[in-house]
Amino acid sequence: MSRKANPEQAEHTELERALKQCKRGFISVGVFSLFINLLMLVPAIYMLQVYDRALGSGSEDTLIMLTLIVVGLFVTLALLQMVRSAILVRIGNNIDRDLGDKIFSAMFKQAIDKPGGQGAQPLTDLTTLRQYLTGQGPIAFFDGPWLPIFIAILFVFHPWFGVFSIIAALILIALAFANEKLTGPMLASAGKASIQSTQYAGSCLRNAEVVHAMGMENNLRQRWAKRNLEFLLSQGTASDRAGIISNASKTLRMMFQSLMLGLGAYLAIEQEISSGMVIAGSILMGRALAPVDLMIGSWKGFSSARSAYERLQELFRTYHSDRQPMPLPAPEGTLQVESLVVVPPGAQAPALRGVGFELDKGDMLAIVGPSAAGKSSLARALLGVWPVANGTVRLDGADVHQWDKGQLGPHVGYLPQDIELFEGTISENICRFGELDPQKVVAAAKLAGVHELILRLPNGYDTPIAVVGGVLSGGQRQRVGLARAVYGTPSLIVLDEPNSNLDDQGEQALLNALEQLKVKGVTVILITHRKPILRLVDKMLVLADGQVVGFGQRDDVMRALQDGQIAIGQGSKGRGSKSNKEGEA
Repeated sequence: MSRKANPEQAEHTELERALKQCKRGFISVGVFSLFINLLMLVPAIYMLQVYDRALGSGSEDTLIMLTLIVVGLFVTLALLQMVRSAILVRIGNNIDRDLGDKIFSAMFKQAIDKPGGQGAQPLTDLTTLRQYLTGQGPIAFFDGPWLPIFIAILFVFHPWFGVFSIIAALILIALAFANEKLTGPMLASAGKASIQSTQYAGSCLRNAEVVHAMGMENNLRQRWAKRNLEFLLSQGTASDRAGIISNASKTLRMMFQSLMLGLGAYLAIEQEISSGMVIAGSILMGRALAPVDLMIGSWKGFSSARSAYERLQELFRTYHSDRQPMPLPAPEGTLQVESLVVVPPGAQAPALRGVGFELDKGDMLAIVGPSAAGKSSLARALLGVWPVANGTVRLDGADVHQWDKGQLGPHVGYLPQDIELFEGTISENICRFGELDPQKVVAAAKLAGVHELILRLPNGYDTPIAVVGGVLSGGQRQRVGLARAVYGTPSLIVLDEPNSNLDDQGEQALLNALEQLKVKGVTVILITHRKPILRLVDKMLVLADGQVVGFGQRDDVMRALQDGQIAIGQGSKGRGSKSNKEGEA
């Protein structure tokens, strides 16, 4: 299922393209930063004019006019800063809106490829990136290029002002690099440890009933605490170092501004500069060093955003958006499986080897075999859930991986062993959270034999259900899952142990549903061992050790099993191979 992007297909990831689409917004921020930094010269110029012109001339009118002009310029500065911040907020929101659906889709592909992977972490990474872009961090990068300009102005005041400001800037820049070297790796390690700790806690919570019933909470809490401690130690050490450097940076900047006043006073005493330049020089240097100080203070957020960016980049490189294939006609239900080899995600050895068979429209096939024979793996491969290492699964002649899942979904039904219902109402679950058609929902419920059961619930079809537990028992959830599988007009339905949680009444409802599906001409694949169900099927496929050891008409395969012609557990060697040929004949 992995979608490896090659250079020709995807020169840029979705994240890079989303950032590129925000180019005009970033340019606007740069333009506003230009005028904002020009207006940052206002305090220095105001002090220069007050000391050298207003005080020198003793003119109150000059002081009033200068003050009114400065107030107007500061109001303009505030408005420009508000607009710049608003643009950054919209850039972050646009990136979130553009990437949200793509990340959601990529997460599902990753969950199939790597079960138990990062879970919903990519959505958290997107939030981290958006929050950084809407904060103060990017402003430091936009204001940083103005450092040499402010220093150049200080050189105009006096060369010693320029030299001193260069020394101060180099010291603060060195602290910024030290901050990156000392805290960057630790913050990255802390981020990974935090993700692992959160995922572990989530897995424990998903099995809260088992944990509570068997008194496992203390043991699991200790294991979680150990993982969480790794995160706390890494983050604590990094935060301590970052705090030392950040406080040192602020203290040094204040000290440099004071020393600049001292240097200015000395130069004024020597009559090399005016008294106004003393104050103006100190203000200018403080403004010149502010972006460096802000960069150091926001470095933790920058490191988190950078790690989030790298994780999202890796996600999109591996699971980039697929090109939408041309729509195909609705499938009728013919199925061809050709030399299928399947390696489960994360495994090394294949679960299926050389599996091949064909089904006509309306065939009902039972897949039987011992545990770990590959039955559920085959079900996932038939639906295109798991990738195939070799061979092909064709639905109506087209490779199942060529179908757009959104278009194919309404024509396919699937009931896995582990029933997963989603938070919402029963009717929403049955209609697969698509457009709610009451007639189709009721028809699916009646076909699955669960209509009367649903009507007896407190709110009928509008009864809300939780992801786990809730108002439904295991058998009821399985029957609602069956209604979801048969909803609409499926032409292919795969049922993996559909009666594992059913009582006698539920199993009879399942048998009735299968009979109706057979009448409708739906192709049905069942993984089961129950004899009442086997009497309904047309064909049987016997798996052992990941290989087909028997396939053919039901009666022929049943007879071969009873006569010992099919030896389950011996793979496709010897008698099993012979019987396979006989069954196909």
